[in-house]
Formats: sequence, C-alpha cells, structure tokens
Amino acid sequence: MLRLFQYNWQVRNEWFLLIEQIPKDKLLRERIGGVGSILQTLFHIIDVEYSWIRGLMEMPDIKPDFKDYKELKLVIGLLDHCRIEIQGYLKSWGNEMDNKPVTVSWSENTYTYGEILRHLIAHEIHHIGQLSVWAKELDIKIVSSNFIGRGL
Repeated sequence: MLRLFQYNWQVRNEWFLLIEQIPKDKLLRERIGGVGSILQTLFHIIDVEYSWIRGLMEMPDIKPDFKDYKELKLVIGLLDHCRIEIQGYLKSWGNEMDNKPVTVSWSENTYTYGEILRHLIAHEIHHIGQLSVWAKELDIKIVSSNFIGRGL
C-alpha cells in the first residue's frame, strides 16, 4: 500500500510544480467536474486523505476550510503538515490490519482499514485525471500518470 501512496504523492508533487506557472485566477476558476477549481481539487485530495487516515488512527477529524487556503503556498503547507502524520502511520501499516473494522466520526457505516486505504488511492487517481483534462484545456503539459519508471 505504501508504494501506491508514494506514487500518488510523487504525482501530486509534480502537479504542484506544474501549476506554479498557472496564474492564480486560473487556479481558482470554477471548472466542470471535480470539486470546483484546480486548487480546490488539490486541497480536497489532501483534506480527504488526512481525514480518513486520522479516522484510522482513531483521532478526531480536523476540517480545514478552503477559504483559508486560496494560495498555492498555503495548500502546499497544508500538504507538508498532513503528510508527516500520514507517512508515519503508513510506515506502521501491516497486512494484519487490512480487515480490521473501523468507524469514523462522519459516518455510521463500518469499513475496513484496507478498504479505506484503497479508497484513498483510487480517490486521488480519479481527481488527478480531472486535473489532466483541465491542464489540456489550459494548453499545458500534463503530469505522467505512469507508475513504471518512478523508482517505486
């Protein structure tokens, strides 16, 4: 699982580098699909990942508000803060946890730890696809989604 998260993080970092060239008004422009703008979609990916991992850690959800993160550097700062906690947790992951049941504060359903981690991987890949479409609309090169060749 850790390698797929590392893949997502590499791709996400490459997107952050790529979008540095995009003017702020285009980063914040509402787009069709996704959760709004390019920057809001990246914020959403981070927020969802952090919320679910904190749920697995049986810690309270921290719900940042996008209105406080409307600058690229602020979203990157949030990413850096959250990733430290997430990496530590994922390094302790063991296959015996895969079928362990868990409930989270925002849902009455019971999930398994493995189900949540797989959801997070798929969730980010889904939104990265949306970023690729929007980048093509802006006529900028897209980030490669290849897993092969990333050294993972």
